[in-house]
Amino acid sequence: MQKLNFPSYNFRFKNNENKVAIFDEIRKKFIILTPEEWVRQHVVQFLLEEKKYPKSLINVEKVLKINGLTKRYDGVVFNTDGSIFLLVECKAPKVKITQTTFDQIARYNMTLKATYLMVTNGLNHYFCLMDFENESYVFLKELPEFIPTKQI
Repeated sequence: MQKLNFPSYNFRFKNNENKVAIFDEIRKKFIILTPEEWVRQHVVQFLLEEKKYPKSLINVEKVLKINGLTKRYDGVVFNTDGSIFLLVECKAPKVKITQTTFDQIARYNMTLKATYLMVTNGLNHYFCLMDFENESYVFLKELPEFIPTKQI
């Protein structure tokens, strides 16, 4: 697989019916290794190792309904109160990050209401802080440290 713009991580691999699979720490199973999955697994390790986000609050590849359509998000990090801290959209390295990519994650976020967004193809990473009042987002240099919210 292609070298990505992330630190080097140790992954577990296995051959599964002549296909390579990578172990997903969050889903606790081996997943067929595609270019997008390669990026997603680097993002998971980045969130765990570099950002120190708690594994118990990270969720990967879940279904959500948007305007009656079934969609799937790549990753989220929850706050301790169940709200969403971060929504992640992963693309394969050969896929250019365009306005269409940001439109996609913005549509998902109308339902999910994450505070932060991350869009990456493994080579280029974009981090945003949502401004719900003005229905826009502000680009950031990096993701903030995880600060758990307290339930009131």
